[in-house]
Amino acid sequence: MRYSSLAAWAAAALLCLPVASAMAVDLEQYLKRDTFTDIKLSPGGDYYAATVPMEDRTALAILSRSTGKVMGSFVPPRNNYAIDFEWANNERVLIGLAEKFGSLDQPRLTGELYAMNANGGRGELLVGYRVEGKGPGSRIQPKKVEAVAAFLIDSVPQDDRNVLVSIRPFSEDPFTRVDRLEINSGRRVTVARSPVRNGHFVSDAQGQIRFAQGSGADNNNKLYYRESSASNWLLINDEGANKRIEQALGFSEDGKLAYLRVEQADGPDAIVSWDPATDKRTLVLRDPVVDPDRLIYRPGSRMPVGALYFGDKPRTRFFDEQSPDARLYRSLEAAFGGDAVFITSSTRDGKQVLVEAWSGRNPGDFYIFDTVAKKAEHLISRSAWVDPEKSATVQPFAFKARDGMALHGYLTTPAGSRGKLPMVVLPHGGPFGVFDYGNYDSETQMLAAAGYAVLQVNFRGSANFGRSHKAAGAKQWGRAMQDDVTDATRWAIEQGHADASRICIYGASYGAYAALMGTAREPGLYKCAAGYVGVYDLPMMFSRGDIQSTGSGETYLKEWLGNPTQLGEVSPVNLAANIKVPVLLAAGGEDERAPEHHTRRMEAALKKAGVPVESLYYSTEGHGFYTDPHRREYYSKLLAFLSRSLGGQTAAAAAQP
Repeated sequence: MRYSSLAAWAAAALLCLPVASAMAVDLEQYLKRDTFTDIKLSPGGDYYAATVPMEDRTALAILSRSTGKVMGSFVPPRNNYAIDFEWANNERVLIGLAEKFGSLDQPRLTGELYAMNANGGRGELLVGYRVEGKGPGSRIQPKKVEAVAAFLIDSVPQDDRNVLVSIRPFSEDPFTRVDRLEINSGRRVTVARSPVRNGHFVSDAQGQIRFAQGSGADNNNKLYYRESSASNWLLINDEGANKRIEQALGFSEDGKLAYLRVEQADGPDAIVSWDPATDKRTLVLRDPVVDPDRLIYRPGSRMPVGALYFGDKPRTRFFDEQSPDARLYRSLEAAFGGDAVFITSSTRDGKQVLVEAWSGRNPGDFYIFDTVAKKAEHLISRSAWVDPEKSATVQPFAFKARDGMALHGYLTTPAGSRGKLPMVVLPHGGPFGVFDYGNYDSETQMLAAAGYAVLQVNFRGSANFGRSHKAAGAKQWGRAMQDDVTDATRWAIEQGHADASRICIYGASYGAYAALMGTAREPGLYKCAAGYVGVYDLPMMFSRGDIQSTGSGETYLKEWLGNPTQLGEVSPVNLAANIKVPVLLAAGGEDERAPEHHTRRMEAALKKAGVPVESLYYSTEGHGFYTDPHRREYYSKLLAFLSRSLGGQTAAAAAQP
């Protein structure tokens, strides 16, 4: 079954696909939104819940497994997202909401929890700043009407009526607490309080809160443990003292050991077991190159048994490679012919699991696997219109930067291509705590369809390669971080992948900054540059935008960007005279992360320096464009702009609705 009711429900508002000419890129193939973002099986196996991306929001739909019909749906207001959800029991789902002002913006959790029955009934907001009371005439007020944010921690074992949620007051860097939330009435009872500001919590198999982790305005991370709900909190790790972060992951089956993710002085993070009785730490898993990314849980439980790693290819590793959990994954990996696989959810008894299979050429297919009968049934594809056989090839690479640091990335090339190609260098946004991991990416695939090789490098400061790799990017905007992008570009030329006379650099957010800095610092290396919702005036980041508004945000800017009085020299807005190639800029008027003023100033500086510059502004867009006509116009302009310098294909004419 390649399509389902979910696919039909999501596709109803999309445009019909046009017939593209032989020498033009069919943008609809790459602008069309995935059928869904996440999908999870209910504990009893009767339903699926799935988040469905729409133009400027993400909805949630619940489908009957037996009929495939949509039973109920939740559609939030504009710029609001059903960003996370969990089945509280087989008949009721909890939905966490977030806001995003632009397609590239990082979702900001609002702390609102919405609950809905599987049949679509009894949908209501249980906790959050928009919760309303029953009025002054009623003595029954089950919900607390207070300005707080709530986030799901875990279910309560053997209790289908309650869950554990963390409660965060609306104040700067607050002390958080844990409430037991009744999922039908919204009634809450406090069961634990954090000993550290901005605390996050981990519970055990009995539903007791055992770990709290957080940091204050100084961003110094601390991890606390307690033996039981009646015990005092004990500080077991202080980043300020030992220069590492430790994160609690869960407990062993017998509850005697806890699992921690521990940063190392050099190299990637490790997973260790910790015995609270003896304080002994034992290495359980550590990859030689990359950090653990997703935890693997035993089906039907919250007990960690392994981890998924994104290195040269996605791979799974287990605490016990001879365990039934490891054998299950190895059989699935063999069945899917080398594609990465991950169990996203399961029934409570663990007999049926929902499996995702994907690769750099395939956005993802989902299957129901019966662990007893050993049978897999295709459920739905994330983007059914994508033919993996025709997708561009994504290959990992590694090399050493000029100072000897090992760097990793991915080179995407058009299907069937060989030899030197025109190339687009595509530095990622962020830049810290973000990384390229080689999965299917519609923008990268679109550029490859236009005839370009696409180079993505995880420069220093990127996540996934340990604390020291990330820390090496501190205060290196426009300096060593930029050198890494330059070194990757020269590596691609030396290896014969790129035509040295036809290379452009393009990026969004921090990637836009790197694109403009690249052309300013390396005249002659790039033939053009494009910046999308970028930051170009670093001192301005300390006075405009949404980062510096809190004490921890201000500390972050000082620690990772540097002294604002010294950042003008690495701000592209002050280096426009060094740029000698055409530039394309685009920005949104509602962008809070990279305010439009950055782009306006950059455009004015380029024009003053006599640099050819094109621009595109939308007053109603944010950090990345939402609206379909705006996205089509932007990418049409981008492909036309790149084509003039590199000779690749432009966009096909748009189809009529």
